[in-house]
Amino acid sequence: MTARAGSPGFTRSAVPAAGRRTRARTSLAVMAALAASVLLVAGLGACGAPSDPGEALLTAAGHGDVHGVRDALSRGASLDGATDRNQSTALTRAAYQNRVEVAQLLVESGADVNRKDSSEQSPYLIATSEVGDDPRLLDLFLAHGADVSATDSYNGTGAIRAAHRGYPVIVGRLIAAGVDVDHVNRLGWTALLEAVILGNGGEAHQAVVARLLAAGADRSLRDPQGRTALEIARERGHDAMVALLEPPG
Repeated sequence: MTARAGSPGFTRSAVPAAGRRTRARTSLAVMAALAASVLLVAGLGACGAPSDPGEALLTAAGHGDVHGVRDALSRGASLDGATDRNQSTALTRAAYQNRVEVAQLLVESGADVNRKDSSEQSPYLIATSEVGDDPRLLDLFLAHGADVSATDSYNGTGAIRAAHRGYPVIVGRLIAAGVDVDHVNRLGWTALLEAVILGNGGEAHQAVVARLLAAGADRSLRDPQGRTALEIARERGHDAMVALLEPPG
């Protein structure tokens, strides 16, 4: 008969060594898991948010969490002082994800729509090119002091960025806001040239070209190879663009 724990004949040696080692390893694993849980909880606030208000603000903004943003601000998070390793603010993070409701809360609280990160992107510039042809974010930023003359790392305006991607609605908003339609970036391209050179000749880029021309864009300006937008469109067989770019009469 095998001795049981607590019986007169039971000794520690009666338990197989392998079993004792298994139980010891299990106990260590449980202790490690508990310790990790304590550390995790210590580093987090309510609902799993980072306990540091600045980190909480950045996280909530990127996720579109309005309540999280309000909570972080109420705990003292700095609107423009809280940044990640790329120097992106909460508003920059919200802009990249097109979090319009969060962006509105941030700008109404005083966030800077022109604050650039380490890649020379600002919330305003992001709204011209990174959220599709959706003007809601751009409209918000224009109403809160966006600098339409601001340029990116290529010395490109928001209009050049939007023309590249074929966003006629965004281009129209920027024209109405007074953007320089003939600004030349460091590649030697205007918005008109960019729409033809980097566009696919399709309807979206045609609409961009039409809006730029209607706003007085100079069709005679040439790229660094000496070509006009019309000449480039002809080279590429973009007949609809050619028709738009041919001088009247």
